[in-house]
Amino acid sequence: MSWVVAVASSCVSVSPNWPAHRAGAVLTIDLAAIAANYCLLDARTPGALCAAVVKSDAYGLGAAQVAPVLEQAGARHFFVAHVDEGLALRQWVSPSAHITVLHGARPEAAEDCVRSGLRPVLNSLEQVSQLQALADKLGRPLDAALQLDTGMSRFGLSGADVRTLAQEPERLRGISLSLIMSHLACADTPENPANAEQLKTLQAYAAQLPKAPLSLAASSGIFLGEAFHQSLVRPGAALYGIAPNTSGPNPLASVVKLQAHILQIRQLSKGDRVGYGLTWQADGPRRVATIATGYADGFARQGAGKGCAWFGGQRLPILGRISMDSMTVDISHIPEGQIAADDTVDLLNASYGVDAVAEAEGTIGYEVLTSLGRRYHRVYENTEQNI
Repeated sequence: MSWVVAVASSCVSVSPNWPAHRAGAVLTIDLAAIAANYCLLDARTPGALCAAVVKSDAYGLGAAQVAPVLEQAGARHFFVAHVDEGLALRQWVSPSAHITVLHGARPEAAEDCVRSGLRPVLNSLEQVSQLQALADKLGRPLDAALQLDTGMSRFGLSGADVRTLAQEPERLRGISLSLIMSHLACADTPENPANAEQLKTLQAYAAQLPKAPLSLAASSGIFLGEAFHQSLVRPGAALYGIAPNTSGPNPLASVVKLQAHILQIRQLSKGDRVGYGLTWQADGPRRVATIATGYADGFARQGAGKGCAWFGGQRLPILGRISMDSMTVDISHIPEGQIAADDTVDLLNASYGVDAVAEAEGTIGYEVLTSLGRRYHRVYENTEQNI
Protein backbone atom coordinates (compact mmCIF):
# COMPACT_ATOMS: atom_id res chain seq x y z
CA MET A 1 0.00 0.00 0.00
CA SER A 2 1.35 3.43 -0.84
CA TRP A 3 1.39 6.21 1.71
CA VAL A 4 0.55 9.84 1.01
CA VAL A 5 2.53 12.53 2.87
CA ALA A 6 1.12 16.04 3.13
CA VAL A 7 3.27 18.84 4.56
CA ALA A 8 1.88 21.90 6.34
CA SER A 9 3.67 24.74 8.11
CA SER A 10 3.44 23.13 11.56
CA CYS A 11 1.87 19.75 10.97
CA VAL A 12 2.79 16.68 8.94
CA SER A 13 -0.04 14.27 8.13
CA VAL A 14 0.71 10.73 7.04
CA SER A 15 -2.11 8.44 6.04
CA PRO A 16 -3.01 5.68 3.61
CA ASN A 17 -4.05 6.88 0.18
CA TRP A 18 -7.65 7.43 1.24
CA PRO A 19 -8.80 10.73 2.81
CA ALA A 20 -8.89 11.17 6.57
CA HIS A 21 -12.69 11.06 6.64
CA ARG A 22 -12.55 7.44 5.44
CA ALA A 23 -10.61 6.30 8.50
CA GLY A 24 -12.31 5.12 11.67
CA ALA A 25 -9.95 6.95 14.01
CA VAL A 26 -7.20 9.56 14.08
CA LEU A 27 -3.89 8.94 15.84
CA THR A 28 -2.06 12.19 16.60
CA ILE A 29 1.65 11.96 17.37
CA ASP A 30 3.32 14.97 18.99
CA LEU A 31 6.86 15.05 17.64
CA ALA A 32 7.75 18.06 19.78
CA ALA A 33 6.86 15.99 22.86
CA ILE A 34 9.20 13.21 21.70
CA ALA A 35 11.99 15.77 21.25
CA ALA A 36 11.26 17.22 24.70
CA ASN A 37 11.40 13.76 26.26
CA TYR A 38 14.76 13.13 24.62
CA CYS A 39 16.11 16.42 25.95
CA LEU A 40 14.83 15.63 29.47
CA LEU A 41 16.55 12.23 29.43
CA ASP A 42 19.72 13.68 27.99
CA ALA A 43 19.79 16.30 30.75
CA ARG A 44 19.43 13.60 33.41
CA THR A 45 22.51 11.79 32.11
CA PRO A 46 25.18 14.49 31.69
CA GLY A 47 28.08 12.06 32.05
CA ALA A 48 26.81 9.66 29.37
CA LEU A 49 25.83 9.71 25.72
CA CYS A 50 22.07 9.54 25.32
CA ALA A 51 21.08 7.28 22.43
CA ALA A 52 17.59 6.75 21.03
CA VAL A 53 15.93 3.37 20.52
CA VAL A 54 13.72 3.39 17.43
CA LYS A 55 13.15 -0.34 16.96
CA SER A 56 9.72 -1.65 15.92
CA ASP A 57 9.19 1.44 13.71
CA ALA A 58 9.87 3.79 16.64
CA TYR A 59 7.59 1.75 18.90
CA GLY A 60 4.89 1.85 16.24
CA LEU A 61 4.87 5.64 15.80
CA GLY A 62 6.87 5.83 12.56
CA ALA A 63 10.66 5.81 12.49
CA ALA A 64 10.68 7.82 9.25
CA GLN A 65 9.05 10.73 11.08
CA VAL A 66 10.45 10.21 14.58
CA ALA A 67 14.15 9.55 13.93
CA PRO A 68 14.89 12.87 12.17
CA VAL A 69 13.25 14.75 15.03
CA LEU A 70 15.34 12.87 17.57
CA GLU A 71 18.48 13.65 15.60
CA GLN A 72 17.53 17.33 15.51
CA ALA A 73 17.09 17.13 19.30
CA GLY A 74 20.65 15.87 19.68
CA ALA A 75 20.59 12.09 19.27
CA ARG A 76 23.62 10.74 17.43
CA HIS A 77 23.32 7.06 18.36
CA PHE A 78 20.30 4.96 17.37
CA PHE A 79 19.40 1.38 18.28
CA VAL A 80 17.20 -1.02 16.30
CA ALA A 81 16.48 -4.73 16.70
CA HIS A 82 17.03 -6.10 13.18
CA VAL A 83 19.34 -5.43 10.26
CA ASP A 84 16.42 -4.49 8.00
CA GLU A 85 15.35 -1.85 10.51
CA GLY A 86 18.86 -0.42 10.48
CA LEU A 87 19.03 -0.36 6.69
CA ALA A 88 15.71 1.52 6.55
CA LEU A 89 16.79 3.93 9.27
CA ARG A 90 19.96 4.81 7.39
CA GLN A 91 17.89 6.78 4.84
CA TRP A 92 16.13 8.85 7.51
CA VAL A 93 19.13 10.04 9.54
CA SER A 94 22.35 11.76 8.56
CA PRO A 95 25.34 9.73 7.29
CA SER A 96 27.20 10.52 10.51
CA ALA A 97 24.54 8.91 12.73
CA HIS A 98 25.58 5.69 14.48
CA ILE A 99 23.15 2.77 14.16
CA THR A 100 23.45 -0.34 16.34
CA VAL A 101 21.58 -3.61 15.68
CA LEU A 102 20.62 -5.19 19.00
CA HIS A 103 20.09 -8.72 17.70
CA GLY A 104 23.31 -8.65 15.73
CA ALA A 105 23.22 -10.03 12.22
CA ARG A 106 22.30 -13.50 11.04
CA PRO A 107 25.15 -15.03 9.05
CA GLU A 108 23.57 -14.24 5.69
CA ALA A 109 23.00 -10.59 6.70
CA ALA A 110 26.32 -9.81 8.38
CA GLU A 111 28.00 -8.42 5.27
CA ASP A 112 25.02 -6.19 4.42
CA CYS A 113 25.09 -5.00 8.01
CA VAL A 114 28.71 -3.89 8.16
CA ARG A 115 28.89 -2.57 4.58
CA SER A 116 25.99 -0.24 5.44
CA GLY A 117 27.83 1.08 8.48
CA LEU A 118 25.62 -0.66 11.02
CA ARG A 119 27.19 -1.87 14.25
CA PRO A 120 26.13 -5.40 15.22
CA VAL A 121 25.69 -6.41 18.84
CA LEU A 122 27.43 -9.74 19.41
CA ASN A 123 25.29 -11.88 21.71
CA SER A 124 27.09 -15.22 21.53
CA LEU A 125 30.47 -16.77 20.84
CA GLU A 126 29.03 -17.94 17.51
CA GLN A 127 28.30 -14.36 16.48
CA VAL A 128 31.81 -13.38 17.59
CA SER A 129 33.30 -16.08 15.35
CA GLN A 130 31.08 -15.12 12.42
CA LEU A 131 32.10 -11.46 12.60
CA GLN A 132 35.76 -12.39 12.92
CA ALA A 133 35.48 -14.51 9.77
CA LEU A 134 33.88 -11.57 7.96
CA ALA A 135 36.67 -9.25 9.14
CA ASP A 136 39.20 -11.70 7.68
CA LYS A 137 37.24 -11.80 4.41
CA LEU A 138 37.04 -8.00 4.13
CA GLY A 139 40.59 -7.52 5.31
CA ARG A 140 39.80 -4.88 7.92
CA PRO A 141 38.75 -4.61 11.57
CA LEU A 142 35.01 -4.44 12.12
CA ASP A 143 33.22 -2.35 14.72
CA ALA A 144 30.96 -4.23 17.13
CA ALA A 145 29.22 -4.05 20.49
CA LEU A 146 29.34 -7.00 22.87
CA GLN A 147 26.36 -7.88 25.03
CA LEU A 148 26.81 -9.68 28.35
CA ASP A 149 24.11 -11.62 30.18
CA THR A 150 24.20 -10.24 33.72
CA GLY A 151 21.22 -12.18 35.02
CA MET A 152 18.27 -11.89 32.65
CA SER A 153 19.03 -15.09 30.70
CA ARG A 154 17.84 -13.57 27.47
CA PHE A 155 20.62 -12.12 25.28
CA GLY A 156 24.36 -11.96 25.69
CA LEU A 157 27.45 -13.90 26.65
CA SER A 158 27.32 -15.93 29.85
CA GLY A 159 29.92 -15.73 32.57
CA ALA A 160 31.55 -18.83 31.10
CA ASP A 161 31.65 -17.19 27.66
CA VAL A 162 33.30 -14.12 29.15
CA ARG A 163 35.97 -16.30 30.77
CA THR A 164 36.55 -17.99 27.42
CA LEU A 165 37.18 -14.63 25.74
CA ALA A 166 39.43 -13.58 28.61
CA GLN A 167 41.48 -16.76 28.30
CA GLU A 168 41.48 -16.77 24.50
CA PRO A 169 41.78 -13.09 23.47
CA GLU A 170 42.58 -14.13 19.89
CA ARG A 171 38.85 -14.80 19.44
CA LEU A 172 38.40 -11.03 19.25
CA ARG A 173 41.08 -10.53 16.63
CA GLY A 174 39.75 -8.30 13.86
CA ILE A 175 36.88 -7.02 16.04
CA SER A 176 36.98 -3.48 17.37
CA LEU A 177 34.86 -3.42 20.50
CA SER A 178 33.32 0.04 20.83
CA LEU A 179 30.66 -0.86 23.43
CA ILE A 180 30.05 -3.48 26.11
CA MET A 181 26.42 -3.62 27.18
CA SER A 182 23.83 -5.48 29.19
CA HIS A 183 20.16 -5.01 30.03
CA LEU A 184 18.37 -4.58 33.37
CA ALA A 185 15.55 -6.98 34.16
CA CYS A 186 13.90 -5.02 36.99
CA ALA A 187 14.70 -1.37 36.31
CA ASP A 188 11.03 -0.36 36.61
CA THR A 189 11.13 -1.40 40.29
CA PRO A 190 13.91 0.79 41.70
CA GLU A 191 13.98 -0.97 45.07
CA ASN A 192 14.73 -4.37 43.53
CA PRO A 193 18.21 -5.58 44.61
CA ALA A 194 18.67 -7.25 41.21
CA ASN A 195 19.48 -3.85 39.72
CA ALA A 196 22.60 -3.36 41.83
CA GLU A 197 23.55 -7.00 41.35
CA GLN A 198 23.42 -6.66 37.57
CA LEU A 199 25.50 -3.50 37.65
CA LYS A 200 28.13 -5.24 39.77
CA THR A 201 28.13 -8.25 37.44
CA LEU A 202 28.54 -6.07 34.34
CA GLN A 203 31.52 -4.31 35.87
CA ALA A 204 33.11 -7.59 36.94
CA TYR A 205 32.66 -9.18 33.51
CA ALA A 206 33.84 -6.08 31.64
CA ALA A 207 37.03 -6.02 33.71
CA GLN A 208 38.01 -9.31 32.05
CA LEU A 209 37.60 -7.95 28.51
CA PRO A 210 39.28 -5.30 26.38
CA LYS A 211 38.44 -1.86 27.72
CA ALA A 212 35.39 -0.30 26.08
CA PRO A 213 32.55 2.06 27.03
CA LEU A 214 29.78 0.43 29.08
CA SER A 215 26.00 0.64 28.69
CA LEU A 216 23.39 -0.81 31.04
CA ALA A 217 20.47 1.61 31.44
CA ALA A 218 17.53 1.79 29.07
CA SER A 219 14.48 3.95 29.83
CA SER A 220 13.74 2.95 33.42
CA GLY A 221 17.41 2.42 34.25
CA ILE A 222 18.10 6.12 33.65
CA PHE A 223 16.00 6.91 36.73
CA LEU A 224 18.00 4.57 38.99
CA GLY A 225 20.78 7.13 39.30
CA GLU A 226 24.18 8.09 37.98
CA ALA A 227 25.87 4.77 38.80
CA PHE A 228 23.67 3.07 36.21
CA HIS A 229 24.31 5.58 33.43
CA GLN A 230 27.84 4.44 32.63
CA SER A 231 29.03 5.66 29.20
CA LEU A 232 25.80 5.41 27.19
CA VAL A 233 22.09 5.15 27.99
CA ARG A 234 19.52 3.67 25.61
CA PRO A 235 16.05 5.14 26.19
CA GLY A 236 13.24 3.75 24.09
CA ALA A 237 9.78 3.69 25.67
CA ALA A 238 10.49 6.83 27.72
CA LEU A 239 10.95 8.81 24.51
CA TYR A 240 7.34 8.02 23.64
CA GLY A 241 5.89 9.05 27.01
CA ILE A 242 5.71 5.70 28.82
CA ALA A 243 6.27 6.08 32.57
CA PRO A 244 9.67 4.74 33.70
CA ASN A 245 8.21 3.30 36.92
CA THR A 246 5.21 3.59 39.22
CA SER A 247 7.04 5.16 42.16
CA GLY A 248 6.00 8.71 41.34
CA PRO A 249 4.47 11.04 38.75
CA ASN A 250 5.46 10.44 35.15
CA PRO A 251 8.00 13.17 34.26
CA LEU A 252 7.66 12.53 30.53
CA ALA A 253 5.46 14.41 28.10
CA SER A 254 2.43 12.68 26.60
CA VAL A 255 3.06 11.83 22.94
CA VAL A 256 -0.05 10.22 21.47
CA LYS A 257 -3.73 11.05 21.22
CA LEU A 258 -6.29 8.69 19.69
CA GLN A 259 -9.77 9.81 18.69
CA ALA A 260 -12.25 7.26 17.36
CA HIS A 261 -15.46 8.03 15.48
CA ILE A 262 -18.85 6.97 16.76
CA LEU A 263 -20.53 4.66 14.26
CA GLN A 264 -23.92 4.25 15.93
CA ILE A 265 -25.82 5.24 19.07
CA ARG A 266 -28.65 3.15 20.46
CA GLN A 267 -30.95 2.98 23.49
CA LEU A 268 -30.90 -0.18 25.60
CA SER A 269 -33.54 -1.49 27.97
CA LYS A 270 -33.02 -3.46 31.14
CA GLY A 271 -31.82 -6.97 30.23
CA ASP A 272 -30.36 -6.08 26.84
CA ARG A 273 -26.92 -7.58 26.25
CA VAL A 274 -23.84 -6.31 24.42
CA GLY A 275 -21.14 -7.91 22.27
CA TYR A 276 -19.86 -11.37 21.46
CA GLY A 277 -20.74 -13.91 24.11
CA LEU A 278 -23.36 -11.48 25.49
CA THR A 279 -21.09 -10.98 28.49
CA TRP A 280 -22.55 -7.62 29.58
CA GLN A 281 -26.20 -7.02 30.48
CA ALA A 282 -27.91 -3.70 31.11
CA ASP A 283 -29.32 -3.29 34.61
CA GLY A 284 -31.61 -0.55 33.45
CA PRO A 285 -32.06 1.90 30.58
CA ARG A 286 -28.72 2.76 28.98
CA ARG A 287 -27.50 4.72 25.97
CA VAL A 288 -24.51 3.17 24.24
CA ALA A 289 -22.25 4.10 21.36
CA THR A 290 -20.38 1.78 19.03
CA ILE A 291 -17.03 3.25 18.02
CA ALA A 292 -14.72 2.44 15.13
CA THR A 293 -11.74 0.88 16.89
CA GLY A 294 -11.20 -2.73 17.92
CA TYR A 295 -8.63 -5.37 18.66
CA ALA A 296 -7.25 -5.12 15.11
CA ASP A 297 -6.33 -1.56 16.08
CA GLY A 298 -4.43 -2.46 19.24
CA PHE A 299 -7.08 -2.78 21.96
CA ALA A 300 -7.11 -6.23 23.52
CA ARG A 301 -10.28 -8.28 23.07
CA GLN A 302 -10.40 -9.24 26.74
CA GLY A 303 -9.28 -5.80 27.94
CA ALA A 304 -12.73 -4.27 28.11
CA GLY A 305 -13.56 -4.90 31.75
CA LYS A 306 -11.74 -1.86 33.16
CA GLY A 307 -11.19 0.09 29.95
CA CYS A 308 -12.90 3.25 28.86
CA ALA A 309 -13.14 6.08 26.37
CA TRP A 310 -13.56 9.77 27.18
CA PHE A 311 -15.82 12.57 25.96
CA GLY A 312 -15.80 16.09 27.35
CA GLY A 313 -14.02 14.91 30.48
CA GLN A 314 -16.59 12.16 31.09
CA ARG A 315 -15.47 8.57 31.45
CA LEU A 316 -17.26 6.15 29.09
CA PRO A 317 -16.85 2.53 30.28
CA ILE A 318 -16.30 -0.13 27.61
CA LEU A 319 -19.13 -2.67 27.63
CA GLY A 320 -18.80 -6.33 26.70
CA ARG A 321 -16.06 -7.77 24.54
CA ILE A 322 -14.07 -5.71 22.09
CA SER A 323 -14.63 -6.78 18.46
CA MET A 324 -12.09 -6.76 15.63
CA ASP A 325 -13.17 -3.37 14.28
CA SER A 326 -15.31 -1.85 17.02
CA MET A 327 -16.18 -1.57 20.67
CA THR A 328 -19.20 -0.36 22.60
CA VAL A 329 -19.11 2.31 25.33
CA ASP A 330 -21.67 3.59 27.80
CA ILE A 331 -22.72 7.20 27.08
CA SER A 332 -25.68 7.26 29.46
CA HIS A 333 -24.25 10.20 31.45
CA ILE A 334 -23.79 12.40 28.38
CA PRO A 335 -26.92 14.53 27.87
CA GLU A 336 -28.79 13.76 24.68
CA GLY A 337 -27.95 16.23 21.97
CA GLN A 338 -24.37 16.67 23.16
CA ILE A 339 -23.05 13.57 21.43
CA ALA A 340 -24.01 12.10 18.06
CA ALA A 341 -22.94 9.62 15.42
CA ASP A 342 -19.65 10.60 13.73
CA ASP A 343 -18.49 12.59 16.76
CA THR A 344 -15.21 11.37 18.21
CA VAL A 345 -14.33 10.02 21.63
CA ASP A 346 -10.84 9.84 23.08
CA LEU A 347 -9.24 6.44 23.58
CA LEU A 348 -5.85 8.00 24.39
CA ASN A 349 -5.21 11.52 25.59
CA ALA A 350 -2.89 13.49 27.87
CA SER A 351 -4.73 12.30 30.99
CA TYR A 352 -5.42 8.73 29.89
CA GLY A 353 -2.40 7.40 28.07
CA VAL A 354 -0.98 4.06 27.04
CA ASP A 355 -0.01 3.21 30.63
CA ALA A 356 -3.62 3.63 31.76
CA VAL A 357 -4.88 1.47 28.89
CA ALA A 358 -2.25 -1.11 29.76
CA GLU A 359 -3.38 -1.22 33.38
CA ALA A 360 -6.95 -1.83 32.26
CA GLU A 361 -5.81 -4.62 29.94
CA GLY A 362 -3.42 -6.21 32.43
CA THR A 363 -0.33 -5.56 30.34
CA ILE A 364 2.34 -2.85 29.91
CA GLY A 365 2.39 0.41 27.99
CA TYR A 366 5.05 -0.94 25.63
CA GLU A 367 2.64 -3.56 24.30
CA VAL A 368 -0.21 -1.10 23.88
CA LEU A 369 1.96 1.44 22.06
CA THR A 370 3.55 -1.03 19.66
CA SER A 371 0.16 -2.65 18.93
CA LEU A 372 -1.56 0.49 17.65
CA GLY A 373 -2.75 -0.48 14.20
CA ARG A 374 -1.96 0.91 10.77
CA ARG A 375 -5.58 1.73 9.94
CA TYR A 376 -5.54 5.03 11.78
CA HIS A 377 -5.23 8.28 9.92
CA ARG A 378 -1.95 9.59 11.39
CA VAL A 379 -1.22 13.23 12.07
CA TYR A 380 2.27 14.36 13.10
CA GLU A 381 2.03 17.61 15.00
CA ASN A 382 4.43 20.34 16.09
CA THR A 383 7.21 19.97 13.57
CA GLU A 384 8.73 21.92 10.75
CA GLN A 385 10.15 18.67 9.39
CA ASN A 386 10.16 18.63 5.58
CA ILE A 387 9.44 15.02 4.55
